[in-house]
Amino acid sequence: MKLSTLPLLCLLVTSASAGSLFQQLAGNQVSIAAGAQIPGENPLQHCEDDTSEDALTIERVNLLPNPPVPGQPLTIEAVGTLKEAVNPGAIVYVTVKYGLITLVKQELDLCDHVDEVDLKCPIEKGKLVLAKVVDIPKQIPPGKYTVKAEAVLEDDSRLTCLVGTVLFSL
Repeated sequence: MKLSTLPLLCLLVTSASAGSLFQQLAGNQVSIAAGAQIPGENPLQHCEDDTSEDALTIERVNLLPNPPVPGQPLTIEAVGTLKEAVNPGAIVYVTVKYGLITLVKQELDLCDHVDEVDLKCPIEKGKLVLAKVVDIPKQIPPGKYTVKAEAVLEDDSRLTCLVGTVLFSL
């Protein structure tokens, strides 16, 4: 499963591949809190209720199907507005947890990953409409997965922070 960042969401829903998801066991425990729900058909929330200073305003995100199903493609559609341009040096901090176990804890250069959603750095301010289809591997072990992606611009101001939880069953 690609969980990378739509520039944040696709980068959130698409930032660690299934291989790295299960190969990068990290011993650090991270608490993942959640705030306001992201509009649309998705399990995503802002990390905090107050997002007024975020450089990215997310209007809606749709995941089809919601929740994602192992072995089936996942379509991600997102609409948002950037109040500031995203330039080289922007960073995404991604944490993936399986239950209470931290599987992935990475710091990613956002500009190295925006090509996954057909964008290039710098990303100019203004409206963004993104669509991406990712394949969800059949082999995902059942359980509760929580993903947190916090993105900051090159000046360390916050782009956005998202958290999402998906329960995969047998």
